[in-house]
Amino acid sequence: MNNAENISNTYKESAQVVPCWSCHGPLTAGLAFCPTCKAVQQPASVDHFIRLGLASDFDVDLTMLDKVYFELQRALHPDRFATRTAKEKMYSQAQATAINDAYETIKNPLKRADYLIHIKGVNVTPDGCNLVNDPSILMEAMEVREKLSAAETISAVDEIANNAREEIKDVIVGISLAFKGDDIEGACQLTTRLKYLTKLLDEVRQRRTQVS
Repeated sequence: MNNAENISNTYKESAQVVPCWSCHGPLTAGLAFCPTCKAVQQPASVDHFIRLGLASDFDVDLTMLDKVYFELQRALHPDRFATRTAKEKMYSQAQATAINDAYETIKNPLKRADYLIHIKGVNVTPDGCNLVNDPSILMEAMEVREKLSAAETISAVDEIANNAREEIKDVIVGISLAFKGDDIEGACQLTTRLKYLTKLLDEVRQRRTQVS
């Protein structure tokens, strides 16, 4: 049985069992297809990790993520449902959208960290996490933006960009360790810093066009 028809065994024991709308047989909530009659299912209210059959962990095997995603997208391709009922077409489109949302979230380290913090019950805002009260992050952001604004050459801008990329690598390692240690406050703090560094790279690209 391939990944398009099954979620990982990690969730089989704990996930909710629901009836298939077509054959009424039992299936694990989160499956895109019924394992008995193969009918496409309406997307269930499960988290992104369960939807793709992955453990709820910051450390993700990106090769496996891609494999699961593309298998599901192939299985849900509109051509496969051209002669199916209106209900099946609607469910397949809804599944494709839900799976795409899950993939885009888990693929991106910042979105993945945000989402993990969210499903652990902590509110996440566009600027950071509500557990974070660290003025040093704000001060750092202000200082680097001032330095970027003062940069008048490509090499000066590139130096800021290279430093930011190296810091992003270190922060991602830190986020991984924080989640492994169940340190949600630490993960929040580092995720807030990752937001600032990611935004900084966008500002660097804009500044680079101004000095070139």
